[in-house]
Amino acid sequence: MEFLFLTKIKKKMSGFMHAFSFTYKLFIALILLIVTFILALTFGAADLDMAKVFHAFFSHKTNETFNIFREIRLPREIGAILVGAALSVSGAIIQGLTRNPLADPGLLGLTAGANAALAVTMAFVPTASYLWLTVACFIGAAAGGLMVFGIGAVKKSLFSPVRMVLAGVAITAFLEAIAQGVALTFKISKDVSMWTAGGLVGTTWHQLQIITPIILIGLFLAVALSRQLTILSLNEEVAIAVGQKTLQIKILLLIIVIILTGCAVALVGNMAFIGLMIPHLVRPFVGTDYRFVIPISALFGASFMSLADLLGRTIHAPYETPVAAIITILGLPFFLYVVRKGGQLRS
Repeated sequence: MEFLFLTKIKKKMSGFMHAFSFTYKLFIALILLIVTFILALTFGAADLDMAKVFHAFFSHKTNETFNIFREIRLPREIGAILVGAALSVSGAIIQGLTRNPLADPGLLGLTAGANAALAVTMAFVPTASYLWLTVACFIGAAAGGLMVFGIGAVKKSLFSPVRMVLAGVAITAFLEAIAQGVALTFKISKDVSMWTAGGLVGTTWHQLQIITPIILIGLFLAVALSRQLTILSLNEEVAIAVGQKTLQIKILLLIIVIILTGCAVALVGNMAFIGLMIPHLVRPFVGTDYRFVIPISALFGASFMSLADLLGRTIHAPYETPVAAIITILGLPFFLYVVRKGGQLRS
């Protein structure tokens, strides 16, 4: 009896220390996000000192400095945070769901599908509101993902990480060709390029009003299903044994990925590698439990996207370097590194 009592005490203490450790790491991630957010608001083609940034939050003045802050820089950086969190969590979910370490919304056809749907909608429904463009991105992301997973599931032996990525590359090229073909045919290349360039230029409060609640709901649902995702990522047979309705869970998780990816594309266009890199960088920090991976990925992804946008605005100021180019320069070597290491989802 004494042994059982001591064992229970040790388990409770272990759980308490684990929760304390995660809280500490969550605090670090929050501090990192706050620091990068302030830096992104402060520096750019027109530098603002921190006192002005702080004052602009509470002042009702309408001079040039405050207009730059409120109407250009603040919505842009909020958009960066939302997109970074959405793509990072999408990548984490896909990697856990498919047990594919190379999975990423941009590498598995989701962002290309959303981008193609965006181009088609702009061509055939030129008066479509931003809300309907966002809905089109959801549909396109679903179609692109289904095409890749459909090819990967033709034979069981084909459902492997490398073959899935190859299928994703092929479908992505096909969908991007459709987007470019539609843009050239209907003479809307300039409009479509505002999204395909993968930038946050021109982000408005109206756009944020539409996508912010959708992304926040998607992130909340991802956290709510993180325990089920952890079990699925280990072994599907175990998930069934513990009473999980695996099909329903998979469908819900895929819907979350489609929603988050569609919103990200509707705001910044085709963006790859964030969903691949961030979960891999987070796992050595918090382990492989998705109850911890998903919230930390959201915070790290938000910080990373904000920092990438800051670099894009300052490297060659006053000219702007596309943020998609910066992320690709960092992401491609990381992708090759994961492939070289055998793509293990290790902690």
